[in-house]
Amino acid sequence: MNVLAAGEVSPGLLGFLVVAFLGFALYFLIKSMNKQMSKIQVPHEGDTDDKKAE
Repeated sequence: MNVLAAGEVSPGLLGFLVVAFLGFALYFLIKSMNKQMSKIQVPHEGDTDDKKAE
């Protein structure tokens, strides 16, 4: 068995699981953000009616 010295800290399995969960959550959040960003319709300069009014 591995005994840690005084003041030495090891993250262990719980630390790995927390970091892995944050990584998966970040992946799915970025994937969702890209999906939502692709739905945005940005008008081009030539598509506006402002030039017709002048």
